[in-house]
Amino acid sequence: MNILPGNLRFGAGKSPKRLEDQRLLTGKGQFIDDKPEEGALWLYMLRSPHAHARIVSIDTKAARAMPGVEAIYTGADLIAEDIGTLPTLLIFPRPDGSPMTVPPRRLLARDLVRYVGETVAAVVATSRYAAQSAAEAIVVEYEELPSVVDPLAAAEPGAPLVWSEVPDNVVARMSYGDAAAVEAVFAKAEHVVSLDLVNQRLVPCAMEPRSAIAEVDKKTGRLILHVQSQTPASTRDILAEAVLKRPKESIQVLVGDIGGGFGHKTNLYPEDGMVAYAAVKLNKKVRWRGERSDDFLGGTHGRDLTTTAEFALDGKGRVQAFRVRSVGGTGAYISGTGALIPLILGPFVQTGVYDLPLVHYDLKAVMTHTAPVAAYRGAGRPEAVFVVERLMDAAARQLKIDPRAIRKANYVKPAQMPYTNAVGQVYDSGAFAHMLERATKLADWDGFAARKKAARKKGLLYGRGLTSYIEWTGGTVHNEKVSLHATADGRIVLHAGTQAMGQGLQTSFAQMIAEALGVSIDKVDVVQGNTDLAIGFGSVGSRSLFVGGTAAVVSAADLITKAREKASQVLEASVEDIEYRDGRLTVVGTDKHVSLFDIAKKESGARLSVDSEGQTDGPSWPNGTHICEVEIDPETGVTRVVRYTTVDDVGVAINPMLVTGQVHGGVAQGIGQALYEGVTYSNEGQLITASYQDYCIPRADDVPSIEVTLDGSAPCRTNPLGAKGCGESGAIGGPPCIANGVMDALADLGITSIQTPISPMKVWEAIRDARTKAA
Repeated sequence: MNILPGNLRFGAGKSPKRLEDQRLLTGKGQFIDDKPEEGALWLYMLRSPHAHARIVSIDTKAARAMPGVEAIYTGADLIAEDIGTLPTLLIFPRPDGSPMTVPPRRLLARDLVRYVGETVAAVVATSRYAAQSAAEAIVVEYEELPSVVDPLAAAEPGAPLVWSEVPDNVVARMSYGDAAAVEAVFAKAEHVVSLDLVNQRLVPCAMEPRSAIAEVDKKTGRLILHVQSQTPASTRDILAEAVLKRPKESIQVLVGDIGGGFGHKTNLYPEDGMVAYAAVKLNKKVRWRGERSDDFLGGTHGRDLTTTAEFALDGKGRVQAFRVRSVGGTGAYISGTGALIPLILGPFVQTGVYDLPLVHYDLKAVMTHTAPVAAYRGAGRPEAVFVVERLMDAAARQLKIDPRAIRKANYVKPAQMPYTNAVGQVYDSGAFAHMLERATKLADWDGFAARKKAARKKGLLYGRGLTSYIEWTGGTVHNEKVSLHATADGRIVLHAGTQAMGQGLQTSFAQMIAEALGVSIDKVDVVQGNTDLAIGFGSVGSRSLFVGGTAAVVSAADLITKAREKASQVLEASVEDIEYRDGRLTVVGTDKHVSLFDIAKKESGARLSVDSEGQTDGPSWPNGTHICEVEIDPETGVTRVVRYTTVDDVGVAINPMLVTGQVHGGVAQGIGQALYEGVTYSNEGQLITASYQDYCIPRADDVPSIEVTLDGSAPCRTNPLGAKGCGESGAIGGPPCIANGVMDALADLGITSIQTPISPMKVWEAIRDARTKAA
């Protein structure tokens, strides 16, 4: 971990207005579709209408003759030119211990298609309309094959195979803990609580659909790819080394504004690769813009985890053993994180904030004839926390224990920190009971009974949900490299490899550097999304602030050190006698001084520069407590979230306003998962929820006022800022909190479980069935 100078400030706790908003709100943002066409060609992708089929033939003759068509490519063309496939991590064993094997994911399908929406051919034409018209004229003869879309059914004997080399569709399997010891405890337990739970498949819904532009620089011959990517450096490397098979230095990736990422815009898609390939092949600028249906059909999805979870408890509510059996759907191809999410990232937080040392997890990753599953806000942690929190509430109800009391009985205590959980992950800090107590007071826990009584008078069912969550953030790379420059014209410029996508990084980084250097925030420029200027891991796993921010603050300290060395020469004094303050370097005890920017004037390129690296000791573990209240109309099944309170431990909040906004956004997506959103495929593999007419996301009037309180009483110990990631926390705490609230409202009717999304129809049917049974 970097050790910062003790007197170095970094602006924690202040909330300057977002620097990004002026240009974004006045229409001056630079999204990909804002770039002028300038005679660019358009690419359109033809997609498979079948979930599983053999490609017998592709006839492009009529399409090639259509007006404006410049080129048409098929999978055979790419294989002939040795175009590579999109990589994945082959790090897991199969159930029999054999090495993991997966179907190669090509930019265009060659012999088989494995899901509806898989790309089959690409047309390049002078306009988007011409490209689409020609694509519709391509005749593809398919031989339909049997398909399977449900992960549980896919793992059954005799199910249609996604990949011939995996005879049972179970692409990988992992287990954790001591199965025999857990079984022995369950055999003698006073109480056993069990739930079957589904974290349904979701579509990430960023405001801006995916798009890309590629061109070859006429002077240098380098390929330039403009793309929406949270990880520009790895996008460049995959495109260069895996797909086009050329030196990565021959490609520059540029990322402008991104209208939302959520993990959906990580690394390289087939469409991005095809735009780049076509630009090189034709030596012309080529662009692609997806429609919303392209994201639904061809983009990655999230979640898709089916679980049976059980607690063995004593009479006081202390969990003696925890058993989990999960099947994670990966889709037809394994994305870079497709197997990692259910097999590693979920287990990292499966025990939540609880001291549950005796566990057994049996986890499978199963292929289906559906779109690939990849990272979506939280990536494995929302699924795992949903399981343990739903089970904790079910246990409280079964044992007739207050939901707060059962959690307190099982919390990891502050005295146990640093705490190693059942799978070896180390929580460095946390005060979980404290978060619960604060949230209880702020949510007016004691006033709930009166609000429930008032709702009953209106004929409504009323319930309260509680969740204590924890989140693992930072990914597996705990360092970032940046460069910082003081220029002769009085600017401070940061080049960073992290990537803004709406979370306010320009503001937070500028805030930290301005405070550290003692300059005005409007003098700081933050430049991201250019692989020629900065190479970093990017923005995934809520790592940007506490890892990237560490690098930014380290660079400010490094710049001051270099400036003092330069000033000692100008002022003819020892370095030890040079004091830096607010952009000026002074000989201690004298009036001799020189400006930081005057020093920059004398440097090569008229700028004083440093290359720096920020290093943390490991991940961070944000956590907190969410409490909500819901009301249900029993005649229609409509559920409304009417109160929502959170207390979130994000360690040291650099910009509380930005953190609060991140929590708000995450909770809104959590409401979507709990009540509205869910991908549905037909038995034949057709995506039924292929547009917003069929896939419901929460609207403004579906989201209540969210009262967020940030608690920094347990700062992170793995980075010098004391900060913890915050971008995914709301999406982790939200779904189980709301589901617990609904189950609480329905408990008096004897209803114990409804799978998410808890739609009005599901609630109405559950109430009808309960009343029929009671009659």
